[in-house]
Amino acid sequence: MPRHALEITLTRPANPTELDAACRTMPLAANHDTTRLMALVPAKTPDRAAHRLRRRLKDRLPIDVITTHYPDASGHVLLNVALPRAAHASLHTAALRRGQEPERLLERAIHRALAEHTDQEVKRLEHEVRRLLAHTVPAHLLAAMGRALTQDTQGPTP
Repeated sequence: MPRHALEITLTRPANPTELDAACRTMPLAANHDTTRLMALVPAKTPDRAAHRLRRRLKDRLPIDVITTHYPDASGHVLLNVALPRAAHASLHTAALRRGQEPERLLERAIHRALAEHTDQEVKRLEHEVRRLLAHTVPAHLLAAMGRALTQDTQGPTP
């Protein structure tokens, strides 16, 4: 049976007791601040793997979102979110009103939010570049950007 790499985002850092209990259920790798975990889950599909993972860990960890770590052949990442009952009911009602499946409505809302976030980030960067250009020569800024992009990404250099 294939194993699927899944990333778990927690609503808060896991404390050592929670992490120990979860690791006894299945092997997990935690990031430095225990807000994100990785797991390899055996299942026929990524969707089944995410459901299995949530079912096994839901009472042990404050799980927010489970995603596939690698995109599928279409470039998509599976997003597994457990909505509160009220939010689920509201989503279902809105989807019925629009004649859509709840999953499709949520998918479109997420895509719109990501596009809006990307647009805001591009505008923020444009503003920063214009501010930098007001105080430097474009060629110097371009040279600095080239150096910054080709240097090791360990962090800023003095």
